[in-house]
Amino acid sequence: MTEAIKSSGTGLLGLVWMLGAPGTVPAEAQTTTEVVLHNFAPTTGAYPVVGVIGEPAGNLYGTTTVGGTSGQGVVYKLETAGQYSVLFNFTGGADGGQPYAGVIGDSAGNLYGTTSAGGAANAGVLYKLDTSGQETVLYSFTGGADGDEPLAGLIRDPAGNLYGTTTFGGTPCPPVVEGQPPSCGVVFRLDATGNYTVLYSFTGGADGGIPYSGVIRDSVGNLYGTTYAGGTGHVGVVYKLDATSHETVLCSFNGYDGALPFAGVIRDSAGNLYGTTAGGGGAYGDGQGVVYKLDPAGNITVLYSFPGGADGGEPFAGVIRDSAGNLYGTTFFGGTADAGLVYKLDPAGSYTVLYSFSGGVDRGNPYAGVIRDVAGNLYGTTYYGGKDNRGVVFELKPQ
Repeated sequence: MTEAIKSSGTGLLGLVWMLGAPGTVPAEAQTTTEVVLHNFAPTTGAYPVVGVIGEPAGNLYGTTTVGGTSGQGVVYKLETAGQYSVLFNFTGGADGGQPYAGVIGDSAGNLYGTTSAGGAANAGVLYKLDTSGQETVLYSFTGGADGDEPLAGLIRDPAGNLYGTTTFGGTPCPPVVEGQPPSCGVVFRLDATGNYTVLYSFTGGADGGIPYSGVIRDSVGNLYGTTYAGGTGHVGVVYKLDATSHETVLCSFNGYDGALPFAGVIRDSAGNLYGTTAGGGGAYGDGQGVVYKLDPAGNITVLYSFPGGADGGEPFAGVIRDSAGNLYGTTFFGGTADAGLVYKLDPAGSYTVLYSFSGGVDRGNPYAGVIRDVAGNLYGTTYYGGKDNRGVVFELKPQ
């Protein structure tokens, strides 16, 4: 099973948390302190690949890929007072298992998400979890033309329609990576009455293939996302899918401007898209990932190219953006202990390492990105570390 961060989109419980110059700029010193809010343990959820979402009351919600009573992952809630509770234990059967994606919520407090496994064909499910902890399987993937293994999360429009991607399944295509299924993933919609529609099936060619990330949606119904493979450079694309399901490749990565995006994109009010790639960048296109901006005309700008080392490398997570235009994210590797870090990139291109994880038994290696509250505190998860080395939920407080 691929271990990669998956973007879970927006539309979260009336969410008030913030969403989600070229070349290398020397990193500034750390300006935050870290507080571990929760240590994951095998019986109550372990190894979180995705981060957390928040609600106005300050409670956090998320999933773990494994752990729980059946070892198939959980949905959890972490209250402001530090009380941790498992809202649902996946069994790996018809109810789903191994959720790599996080959850989104509606105004009534229901949570929605995907699992990568389980379901009728062990190809994953879409689920709803109500406020009493009752799960409803909204759709069970067959692993065929309708998609297989949804690793990314969902978004929800005002009408209650859910949108997402599957990493595999769809139209058969040549295997992009040896040993992986010869199918390249789909973009789908599940309407409020339970009707499932494949909006687009990737071919693995110039249009892209293997979308690890989910989608975002603009006010007129266009969807935007990334694929890990495909494109003219064979290292991924940024795409747009209009309301008629016509795909436009907005950017085909070439290595120098980035390669292999695990994360999706965010969009500002001017229509610019921002994201990361886990590889590429650097003088020869063989760097350790980039942060990029893609304008509405299709021009890509590398805002920062990760050099590895103390400044971080291989950002599996995407970025969030505050009202001043600052971007925040994480890297899985790099930092002072090669256990990853949290960074800030301002509109002028100045890069700051906000926190460098120490590794070892305390914390390290975040696959997931961060969210931000109105006070400027950042929240996220690490895959490793904690008392049982199964990861933590952390808070970074600005000094």
